[in-house]
Amino acid sequence: MTLGEKQRKFTIMITYLIQWAYNHGYEITFGDAFRDPRAFGKHGEQGAYGRARSNHKIRLAIDLNLFKDGKYLTSTEDHRPLGEEWERMGEEYGVPARWGGRFDDGNHYSIEHWGGR
Repeated sequence: MTLGEKQRKFTIMITYLIQWAYNHGYEITFGDAFRDPRAFGKHGEQGAYGRARSNHKIRLAIDLNLFKDGKYLTSTEDHRPLGEEWERMGEEYGVPARWGGRFDDGNHYSIEHWGGR
């Protein structure tokens, strides 16, 4: 699957994940999404912060801020219901959806590409 095809699936999947979250009593704001290469370096280059091969740089990753009952939820465990739904959606859409809770970055949701997550 091409990068562009994955980017388009990523966009619709994030839309559905946000709807799923709201239907289950959560609220969402966006954290880090696209990391501009002018500040963070091109994919494969180290910039301001983050990994050189971050999927944020290729529009296949987003960090989501999670809230419930007005409280900001920061732990990986707080994100587990969304993370598991994200992984299930990856199977449905035929893409390698990765939840950061599997690698100590609980609010991170991505699709794997070029070995990056």
